[in-house]
Amino acid sequence: MCLCMVVWASLRLSAQPAAVKNAAKSVFTLTTFRADGSLLESSHGVFVGEQGEAVSQLKPFLGAARAVVIDQKGKQMEVTRMLGVNELYDVARFRVDGKTTALPVAQSHLATGSKAWLVGYHPKTPEIIETTVKDAETFMEQYAYYIFSMNAPDQAVACPFVNELGEALGIMQVSTTTFDTHATDVRFIQSLSLSGLAYTDANMQKIGIPMALPADETQAQLALMMAGQSGDSIKYEAAITDFMQQFPSRVDGYEARARWQMVQGQLKEAAATMEQAIKQTANKDDAHYQYAKLVYDAATQTGVDTDGWTLDKAESEIGQAIEQQNLPAYHLLLGQIQFAKGDYQKAYDLFTKMHNESETPNGELLYEAARCQQMLGAQPMDVIAMLNQAISETDTLRMAETAPYFLLRAEMYEQADSFRQAAFDYTRYEILQQGRVGAAFYYIREQVEVKGRLYQQALSDIARAVVMAPEEPTYLAEMASLQLRVNMVEQAIKAAERCIELSPDYSDGYLLLGVAQARSGMKEEGLSNLQKAKELGNEQAEALIEKYSR
Repeated sequence: MCLCMVVWASLRLSAQPAAVKNAAKSVFTLTTFRADGSLLESSHGVFVGEQGEAVSQLKPFLGAARAVVIDQKGKQMEVTRMLGVNELYDVARFRVDGKTTALPVAQSHLATGSKAWLVGYHPKTPEIIETTVKDAETFMEQYAYYIFSMNAPDQAVACPFVNELGEALGIMQVSTTTFDTHATDVRFIQSLSLSGLAYTDANMQKIGIPMALPADETQAQLALMMAGQSGDSIKYEAAITDFMQQFPSRVDGYEARARWQMVQGQLKEAAATMEQAIKQTANKDDAHYQYAKLVYDAATQTGVDTDGWTLDKAESEIGQAIEQQNLPAYHLLLGQIQFAKGDYQKAYDLFTKMHNESETPNGELLYEAARCQQMLGAQPMDVIAMLNQAISETDTLRMAETAPYFLLRAEMYEQADSFRQAAFDYTRYEILQQGRVGAAFYYIREQVEVKGRLYQQALSDIARAVVMAPEEPTYLAEMASLQLRVNMVEQAIKAAERCIELSPDYSDGYLLLGVAQARSGMKEEGLSNLQKAKELGNEQAEALIEKYSR
């Protein structure tokens, strides 16, 4: 027998209350595993509910992708959901997949000097130690943090302390500063819950086990949304399943599942999910609206147009939503679907009618109408005028929503040859997007800046595009072209050479290198590269060969 077991045996008392001995039925071992299946940590805990609710330490869960418990009878159960955590007290609340023997929880804490018992885990003969409360500090005005007059047995971490009635007081924790043994009130651990923002919690992000949805519907909706943004497919699918079980009459869960299925290319399954939503949810109009939006998004954003997922299907679904509930959001989607179908006049008439009938300013309707104007061939300045009004009708607290308005206005200014105004609007768009733009954006703005003779800004933007997409030869060719324009010949040679390295068959690279070399005095090398550009089909090469051959 190892030394720790000898210590346990020497401290066991024969006159233990029956309720204390019975408490051992609720104690279990906890084992956590990393994502690769390797063992992470082992500990203990205690069941506090009959539907798998349990409490233990937080530490073993940090970095865990999976966890199991083994009860006193040797039955293994999977940890399915995290219910709450607290880093300060190193405690966690969770649920396992099975019926469990719950240990009743003491509703009042013990006073200093009272007897208590530490109940360990053992599949045959539970190890129980009698001890005395050295101190019971109160925190949060109602919970106890116990200090016991005993050395902590290593194999009993997170095992419960109980009173003479066999009611749980706290779970054992080893002090890092003294030889005393501590315990955090089980009532406090039971009170732990997760809010809708739990997916942003640093500790919860380290735990791969899905977290339970909050009981409150609003918080659950927030949690569902945050789960979708977490990038963790296991947690997101669990959140969807839980939401549908907790709120079967709400469309949110069905829509989330159908959208997830759509992303996976499972269109028939997604359609079946939304048909179920129409049957099961309380607000049928909302279900039809969400179905229409899914089909619209699939057809316009992912290019999906199979298994009946057509714009006509989207229009049919939103039509049924409007029949049941005449809401502005439904008409807005109808207009967007009509726009996507190419029915620009219908969409324009709908958007302008909605705007004229609206009791409050609505910049979004004017933006949509401006898009229709553009497609109907209106003069750029007419489209700009409508966009100006759309921007002015948007509340200053919601200016982020106007990013696409400025983007479209920039395009219209460019068509109207107002290049500097276009460049300013592209910059406003960049600011509203908080810098979340790609290399293509900087390439587009650079071309407008060149037309507006804003060369310094243009050089900066094309350099950004090259840094963000260093393997794209088009951006290097554009950089070389601009550098030649502002007489940065040596830099143009380097950019063109890199362009050719990336794309040996790209004629513009040879053309620009040839011009740069010819201008720098390397006439023979320049003509050779211009000839190469000509052989690759570049139509400008012949005239440049004649120019630099003189």
